[in-house]
Amino acid sequence: MKTGIVFPGQGSQYVGMGAALIREYSVARETFAEADERLGFGLTKLCLEGPEDELRLTYYTQPALLTASIAFYRVLGQRVPLTPIVAAGHSLGEYSALVAAGALSFGDAVYLVHRRGQLMDEAVPAGQGAMAAVLGLDEEPLALVCKEVMDATGEIVELANLNCPGQIAISGTVAGVAQASDLAKQRGAKRAIPLTVSGPFHCSLMRPAAEAFGALLDETTIADAKIPVVANVDAKLNQDAAAIRDALKRQLYSPVRWTDDVLTMQRMGVERILELGPGTVLSGLIRKIDRGIPTAHVEDETTLAEVVELLSN
Repeated sequence: MKTGIVFPGQGSQYVGMGAALIREYSVARETFAEADERLGFGLTKLCLEGPEDELRLTYYTQPALLTASIAFYRVLGQRVPLTPIVAAGHSLGEYSALVAAGALSFGDAVYLVHRRGQLMDEAVPAGQGAMAAVLGLDEEPLALVCKEVMDATGEIVELANLNCPGQIAISGTVAGVAQASDLAKQRGAKRAIPLTVSGPFHCSLMRPAAEAFGALLDETTIADAKIPVVANVDAKLNQDAAAIRDALKRQLYSPVRWTDDVLTMQRMGVERILELGPGTVLSGLIRKIDRGIPTAHVEDETTLAEVVELLSN
């Protein structure tokens, strides 16, 4: 069967993620130890013991999720032959996908996403940015809502995460997001839910972070990917190192087009998708985009055994 692999982004983390696989598999322990060494602090201890409010800090969350995701990917690969035809990830999960595809070394990726988190955190002073999930309004009318608010007020508010039909996150200034949320409900949205995030991600307010991060990317070795990786910014299949670098530079201030990413995999003929990382957020979104693509996930011994059996048949 043609298999795709996907990796989660911020919001999927929890204290204790990876604990069972770290106990049982040396490759998982080695992956976490490599992250600790590259970053120069105890990421493993933070993942296993918390505290939760510290794990939620962007510059810790991002390397923690990447490390857990790659540990799960490596454990699965040891247990059963894994031959995906495509990889993708949601926001920071795209870095996990690039590691799995051989375009980035794990050490470089974990360092990059730690710095990415720091730069994102520094880009907008605390309390000045916000995000909200808008439910029940499609892309075009919601984009128009954002434009109207910006034209009328000068506040920034833009589409940030196009997660699945009827679920789109908006991002911008506190006032811009609040006004767009109210107007979206007037235009037919069922709900607009403020998100607990540390900044206005994936909008133009992140351009200063993207400039600094772009310089880091230019210093980082990126290879041609062994399998295509679907880019968040435009849902294109990238294998060329230059295209990958360019997509990562734009990703910080561009919307995550997750719906289109999944449809790209669908057009490739993917017959199942494995989510490798904490939680099942992406599996849930995939079902809302295309119920015809079965999903499975790996995050502990039980789910690992299920996926090993699935791939062995």
